[in-house]
Amino acid sequence: MNNAHLHLILNHLPITFVILGFIVMVGGFLFRSEIVKRLAYIIFIIGAIIGLYTFYTGENAQQLLEGIKEIDNRVISTHQQIALVFLAFLYILGLFSLIGLIVNWKKKSYSKIIALITILFSFVVLYYGIQTGTTGGEIRHLEIIDLNNSK
Repeated sequence: MNNAHLHLILNHLPITFVILGFIVMVGGFLFRSEIVKRLAYIIFIIGAIIGLYTFYTGENAQQLLEGIKEIDNRVISTHQQIALVFLAFLYILGLFSLIGLIVNWKKKSYSKIIALITILFSFVVLYYGIQTGTTGGEIRHLEIIDLNNSK
């Protein structure tokens, strides 16, 4: 297994963890469960950690793809730029979740506000995650490219 294969295996996980963390956090509010909110924070933190490894494997996958002439390097470059933004926002979400976890654990009065901000910010992160996934798919998945606009 090479890094390109490993990248293809891992690349959905950071996006999935953001979605899962969002769902769990909303569940924490609906069921008024601080333990469920803590679980959501942990999911976001794990997603950020996996995001780093996914980006690293993507860097190595890029080197393998550069020699294939059917692949447009501009598409790879676009994917990489959006992935960097996604990774930055994912880290901010992970750091904010770490703070939220600590604040929740210490039962601070403002922990609910941090949880709400985390939910809202996860939408921003998810947007860039979807953009990253789409541009990554455009590297080799012709079925997601709008062929009408390419002419």
